[in-house]
Amino acid sequence: MSGIGIKEAAFTGYPATDMSAARKFYGEILGLPEGMVFEHEGVVGWVEYSITGGHTLAITQANDQWQPSPNGGGLCFEVEDLDAAVANLDQQGVTIVLPVQEFPVCRLALIADPSGNTIALHQKKPNHPECSC
Repeated sequence: MSGIGIKEAAFTGYPATDMSAARKFYGEILGLPEGMVFEHEGVVGWVEYSITGGHTLAITQANDQWQPSPNGGGLCFEVEDLDAAVANLDQQGVTIVLPVQEFPVCRLALIADPSGNTIALHQKKPNHPECSC
């Protein structure tokens, strides 16, 4: 075995300070389908969202060991139309951390969830090596 035997990414996780606001943001505003929901003593502490391509985003109640941060690791969503996505989110009051930036093979913008975690929005350009545009 080479390395430690990693088979795949299990999930991407983000801590949230307000699970209700996080569920509205990820489920309603971003439109991700909600998957498994875990409660403890009647309180929702973990919600999973399915992402096309077989990945899972897990939102969990923040605690002393894991707090939201705009400077931590980040998730990047590929979108069909970056300008339309950013305009839609802006109209809904979502914080645009970094407006659309142009790069040689892609475009990128950064938004923040209700807890302040940064999420990247990405759009491949036709000359991107992995683009089927």
